[in-house]
Amino acid sequence: MGKKQLKITINAPREKVWATLWNDATYRAWTAPFSEGSWADTDWKKGGKVLFLNGNNEGMVSTVAENIPNEFMSFKHLGYVKNGVEDIETAKTQGWHGAMENYTLKGQDGKTELVVDMDLNDEDYEKYFKDSWPKALEKLKALAESN
Repeated sequence: MGKKQLKITINAPREKVWATLWNDATYRAWTAPFSEGSWADTDWKKGGKVLFLNGNNEGMVSTVAENIPNEFMSFKHLGYVKNGVEDIETAKTQGWHGAMENYTLKGQDGKTELVVDMDLNDEDYEKYFKDSWPKALEKLKALAESN
């Protein structure tokens, strides 16, 4: 499984960036470049379940591996949601099962460096990663720096 990393510096304190990442309204806004209507069904608590869904209620099923407020959030991906049904056992999901997605926030002088680390399992997703993630992070930056 390959690993990818993206970094962005945001002119806002860690607390503001954290809130922008995980607040429902702003989460929906910054994740729209992945799929219009993106949202997350979760309480963001460590050990809790996360359904990362699009407007058709399809997406990924994961768990919160770690949540250190304003510093670090980690997800362990388990499988997919298709037609409202979770799939964590078929051959298709086994290549994705256990992939990690980590968000690290480092604050300095009122700014925040956000580092996103992700395990990637196939070329199609790698292309998607290269196309969508920079757009999503620019949207996140704009949201966190506003107000």
